[in-house]
Amino acid sequence: MQSRSFEKRRGIMLVLSSPSGAGKTTLTRRLLSEDSDVEMSVSATTRQPRPGEEDGKDYFFVSHERFKEMADDGQLLEHATVFENRYGTPKGPVLNALQQGKDVIFDIDWQGASQLVSSAPRDLVRIFILPPSVKALEERLRKRAQDSEETVQKRMAEAESEISRWDAYDYVLVNDDLEQTYSDLKAIVRAERSRRERRPGMSDFVRELMQERSS
Repeated sequence: MQSRSFEKRRGIMLVLSSPSGAGKTTLTRRLLSEDSDVEMSVSATTRQPRPGEEDGKDYFFVSHERFKEMADDGQLLEHATVFENRYGTPKGPVLNALQQGKDVIFDIDWQGASQLVSSAPRDLVRIFILPPSVKALEERLRKRAQDSEETVQKRMAEAESEISRWDAYDYVLVNDDLEQTYSDLKAIVRAERSRRERRPGMSDFVRELMQERSS
């Protein structure tokens, strides 16, 4: 079946941020598994691949020299240095996905999101995930049983700084109930997909409607 003009749309750049343990990863994985129009952004990095990681799938692994070239040439939508390694989002694959009507999820913090505001403000949708309480956040981190006590305390300290940036986002969800939060996330995505500026084919459709009326 041929696609109708009003179904054409431009994708969105979907930034999901949260302190560790608030549920961002769970929500992201579920959205990716259930919605074929959503894909994950693949970052470029100067760090070495870890066992099992694939170039082009997990990251684009590049040299420090190549990364600098990409940054200097404007090939990155955002970039940052973390523990002496550099990370950034290649512009080409993201813009190509948006043009095809695909939504791209970014796993970045508020600093990366602020860079995206400068580079692609019309395509950007920022969502911050809050825990229902500090106590609940700490309990979730401990239940994961993945981190040492020292790491848990470090993550809790980082959470305070991250939460303080909540007002830099377009939407804020309090993840007290995972199913409800996921339902709210999907509602945001549906609404943003319907924004007039993301529906370039709508003009042709409206023109066709008017022609039907006049004929």
